[in-house]
Amino acid sequence: PASTYAQHKYRSSQNCFVLQTHGWMCCPKEWKFFQKNCYYLSTDYMSWNDSKDNCTGMGSHLVVIKTEAEQVIVGLREATWYAQEVGQWHWVDQTPFNVTAAFWRPGEPSNVKNEKCVVIHWKEEKHWNWNDIPCDVPSFRICEAAALTV
Repeated sequence: PASTYAQHKYRSSQNCFVLQTHGWMCCPKEWKFFQKNCYYLSTDYMSWNDSKDNCTGMGSHLVVIKTEAEQVIVGLREATWYAQEVGQWHWVDQTPFNVTAAFWRPGEPSNVKNEKCVVIHWKEEKHWNWNDIPCDVPSFRICEAAALTV
């Protein structure tokens, strides 16, 4: 059955949503809720390593895209970090890379030796906008964590 969402303030640091089948699920204030997960969309730029450390420091990890719906809902920034490695792409949480849930721009990944990180270029109208780039290029980031069930 379709879940219904009702937003509710839970303390001052949480945004909570009631799902018909799961009860209350909460995300930190300023984080975005989608399908039992919370997403932090940064407003500043960091390298891949700094982005990874920043997400870890908030009890999360860099986003792992599993579906097209998730790609659409979280891809709201010009560029965002997630996978790393040339030729053998993998996610930071070790989730297997699913080629059917990959959204590369035409001609990407270019698999150039120094382009070991991936960004979303949301300036493009379509969701097929991943690009591999050098990991030291500062970019926005999206952190992901499971929503808290209360």
